[in-house]
Amino acid sequence: MGPDLCQADRRTAYPTPDGADVTRPVAVPAAPIEQIAATERIPAARPTVLDQLGGKWGFFWSNVPVVAFAVANAVAGLTLAIAVSVGAAVLITVIRLLRGEAFPTAIGGVLGVAVASGIAAWVGSASGFFLVGIWTALTGTVVTLGSVLVRHPVTGVIWSLVHGRRHAWRDDRPTRRAHDVATLAAAAVFGARFVVTRWLYLADATGRLAVAKVAMGLPLTVLAGLVVFWAFRRSTQRLVTGTGR
Repeated sequence: MGPDLCQADRRTAYPTPDGADVTRPVAVPAAPIEQIAATERIPAARPTVLDQLGGKWGFFWSNVPVVAFAVANAVAGLTLAIAVSVGAAVLITVIRLLRGEAFPTAIGGVLGVAVASGIAAWVGSASGFFLVGIWTALTGTVVTLGSVLVRHPVTGVIWSLVHGRRHAWRDDRPTRRAHDVATLAAAAVFGARFVVTRWLYLADATGRLAVAKVAMGLPLTVLAGLVVFWAFRRSTQRLVTGTGR
């Protein structure tokens, strides 16, 4: 940007030999770049639902140890499968740390794989690798359904906490219904995961358990996340900004 584009057209009076005043433009220094940036900030793009769930790379990293476990178990048995899955999780953790991810986020994956592998070794069955996910799905189903039955849907409670519990969201019927729908969507995802994976676990179908975990992971989570996002946005519009109907 040239200096002439940042100058204001200010005029001041100058005397002439015959005593008359003539106005001439006076250049005004341009405002500092920092000042312009402070007053004309461009709003940052909001993260998508996929971004909030860790993005496509987060989905990829979380499923590599699962696939590695299933393949190694089919080829060489449980002991090697545990070693391969834990090794893959450790390698992925190192890669994520080198990519600049936060330590708690990066280390969470290897801890989860270590716990799952330990359970598989304890029960002596490769299907035990998926027990944590199975019981987590059951817990999620009970909590979400129960919260709707007692008229405190989980998503509404979370929205209220995020906004400092300053809004009587349960007294606004459209808002409460939106959170009933969002919480039931989450319950449907948890319930579907539990029913399918529990059935495959009882059938001792390790390979199909791995396929089900991948197929019912991010896709269903994104669908439920979209409904939750809608409920959060509707609540904010009605109770915070006053722009909702």
